[in-house]
Amino acid sequence: MGKCLFTSESVTEGHPDKLCDQVSDALLDAYLAQDPEAHVAVETVTTTGMVMVMGEVKTDPCKNVHIDVDRVVRDTVRAIGYSSPEMGFDASSISVMSSIHDQSADIDMGVCRTSKGKKLATGAGDQGLMFGYATDETPEYMPLPLITAQKLAFQLAKLRKDGTLPWLRPDGKTQVTVEYEDGKPKRFDTIVVSTQHAPVIDGETDDAKVHAIIEKEIKDKVIKPVCGKLLDAKTKYFINPTGRFVIGGPCGDSGLTGRKIIVDTYGGTGRHGGGAFSGKDPTKVDRSAAYMCRHIAKNIVAAGLAKKVEVQVAYAIGVAHPVSVMIDTMGTGAIPDDAISAAVSKVFDLSPDGIIEALDLRRPIYQKTAAYGHFGRKEETFLWEKVDKVDELRKATGVNGAAKSGAKAKAKKGAKASA
Repeated sequence: MGKCLFTSESVTEGHPDKLCDQVSDALLDAYLAQDPEAHVAVETVTTTGMVMVMGEVKTDPCKNVHIDVDRVVRDTVRAIGYSSPEMGFDASSISVMSSIHDQSADIDMGVCRTSKGKKLATGAGDQGLMFGYATDETPEYMPLPLITAQKLAFQLAKLRKDGTLPWLRPDGKTQVTVEYEDGKPKRFDTIVVSTQHAPVIDGETDDAKVHAIIEKEIKDKVIKPVCGKLLDAKTKYFINPTGRFVIGGPCGDSGLTGRKIIVDTYGGTGRHGGGAFSGKDPTKVDRSAAYMCRHIAKNIVAAGLAKKVEVQVAYAIGVAHPVSVMIDTMGTGAIPDDAISAAVSKVFDLSPDGIIEALDLRRPIYQKTAAYGHFGRKEETFLWEKVDKVDELRKATGVNGAAKSGAKAKAKKGAKASA
């Protein structure tokens, strides 16, 4: 309690690590479009003038799956915005290398379990622990620092693509520090935006003058529209604090799939199991179970059972059901945590098959998830963001209608705070 500061960051779709996440998920989508049962684990690495994809895939031989890897990679890079030599990284001229091979038979044996010739429930594609989180401090049920950083990054991309700020380039990072008082967000303490840009802006070539233009435009057209009333006279701004950011993307730094897992999830609020998402099909519980944990957490808060909650599950490779389930409401629960945990076990099927069916995860929907966060999104395809188990949870716990009304009031309050 009392006052404290908490910071989260995000990156734009042109950041080299995020470029790799999007390529990996674009390839996953391509495989799932031809074979929804495909097992895919693909990773991507990039550096100056080069993208390399590697990994393992298993598809149904009867479906004759063929993916033009080179085309998928180039189309993804081009859509991000690296479409001309002046960007420093051009989809048409980069070198694309591929080393994708068949999935290990040993792993496949654990996932596709059989007994006496009969197919059993799908086993977890790996061991591991996954977390989900939700809070009532924003309408998205997400931590305010992260959801704001994600919106700032998305605003940079929007203004670049619609031509409002034509000198913006694809690479960029944002960071937001929120001041909390007694556990509630009160104000934005610090906003950091670093964006790649053209060397010449409005005819200016002098670095100091170019930087002055960037500072004003980013503050007026990116920060103020996103951050709104929680900015105040004491808010500190750091916009391209090095003074120049012309060299960016894979030319400025190498990139790798799965290196932005905190950006992808909750911005450092709560814990993380360590498994990345992109490039993995839904039999990989690193991804699918983390999505289900978010779904569970969001429904718990929406049902008024807690103001914030962290959900953990853990699996053993080849085993269909989790070895543990944990609910932690951090002292905000309307009822004891073990009672909520018992209700979760009744309402949600946490086997890989149950998760895949509930969230319809065999669809080619994943490239959209690979930039601007996997959670707190409004797209209809993100079924893990649906608040559709509130009544079942309330019935299973016996919590009365007052809790639901309280949850709605908190959500409205959060909406005003983040406006």
